[in-house]
Amino acid sequence: MSARRSLSGLTAVLAFAAPRLGAQQMGTATHEVVRPVPPPVLPLDDIRFLSDDRLDGRMTGSPGADTAAAYLARRFKAVGLQQAAGGWYQTFPISRDAPVAQHAHVAGLTGRNVIGLLPGHDPVLRNETVIVGAHYDHLGLGGFGSLDPDSTGKVHNGADDNASGAAMLIEIAQRLAAAPPARTVVFIAFSGEELGLLGSAYYVKQPVYPLATTLAMINLDMVGRLRQKRLIVYGSRSAKEFPKLLDSLNWYAGFDLKAQGDGYGPSDQSSFYAAGRPVLHFFTDLHEDYHRTTDDWQKINVEGFGQVATFVTGVVTALANRPTPLTLMPAATSPPASGAPAMPGYGAYLGTVPDMTDSPGGVRLLGVRAGSPAEKAGLRGDDIITRIGDMSVSDLEAMTEALRSHHPGDTVSVVVRRGAQTTTLRAVLGERGG
Repeated sequence: MSARRSLSGLTAVLAFAAPRLGAQQMGTATHEVVRPVPPPVLPLDDIRFLSDDRLDGRMTGSPGADTAAAYLARRFKAVGLQQAAGGWYQTFPISRDAPVAQHAHVAGLTGRNVIGLLPGHDPVLRNETVIVGAHYDHLGLGGFGSLDPDSTGKVHNGADDNASGAAMLIEIAQRLAAAPPARTVVFIAFSGEELGLLGSAYYVKQPVYPLATTLAMINLDMVGRLRQKRLIVYGSRSAKEFPKLLDSLNWYAGFDLKAQGDGYGPSDQSSFYAAGRPVLHFFTDLHEDYHRTTDDWQKINVEGFGQVATFVTGVVTALANRPTPLTLMPAATSPPASGAPAMPGYGAYLGTVPDMTDSPGGVRLLGVRAGSPAEKAGLRGDDIITRIGDMSVSDLEAMTEALRSHHPGDTVSVVVRRGAQTTTLRAVLGERGG
């Protein structure tokens, strides 16, 4: 489909209102009335719809987010998925006490995950699942979470973050529906990720299939801007079998594959790893449009999107067809006891937006959340965190470990490099809302 197709035309395609053929009796003769065949809906069409200005940035709990959820449910059905027993939507409340939700002005509203099922073909293994997930919410009209100065009131479309992941859910579902694997595959479009993984945290408490029968969770977050074939896969150390699987599939794909880390990190896979499930998070890296008003559909790498979708489809197929379970590899240390942070395994809340690329000798910040402990402590974009409390921070994984070693309410020293100077700040850690 041409990238110039109008949004109204796309909406007409999705309505599926007109049959392809009709018959009209005229006396004894039958005349067929041939109607136009709707063109196929391509991934870029899905990204364009989800990142259109009229959805107002898909802030969780907003009318734009509800429109996106309804669209995703229609697309799930169109590509061959079935709804869960409770329907296409899993609703969850946004706590009035959640600090991040308060800053985003959505506390007390309702979010909704969109869930579609592809039943497995094996009579025994179909009772087990592989989850493929991606969040579809974004930053709405800016202010909260935005890295654009003076952006309040401006639409943050989030084409890569994360309309690209939601579109890839649809693409993978369509491919697998043509030949379903042995296990059931559960496709989930999460809401509330930008507010602290709210939708995925709710799902692990109220799963459609028991987590004990969930083999693994595959997360797609920012997968639309592949550059120089560099594909990052977090969580590769969350199961013993993952490195070999990724290497074998990449022999054909030829990515510059950066597979690293346990299952914790600032996206929805963390909720599942904290619940004891192996996870993989696919990611085509940050860019200058991250959390800015300029993250638009025109910048999506369509060819690269297809290459990543093919690779992830291979991973999901291999996992859904493997005859034996995976071997979970726990993190070096356990998450804090239940009830410490509301988001288990992700640690006490600091509110930084880290640069997830390699930053030798520390973690460089792209920015800090509005009203967060980081902002109150004086942290800012381009700071490089080198120590939190007594723990050295050499990379994002070490920073995650340092935060997980503390509880909400703890006062910690945060050592940062700021240009040529080293500065020590003090932050009172918060609690993630959920």
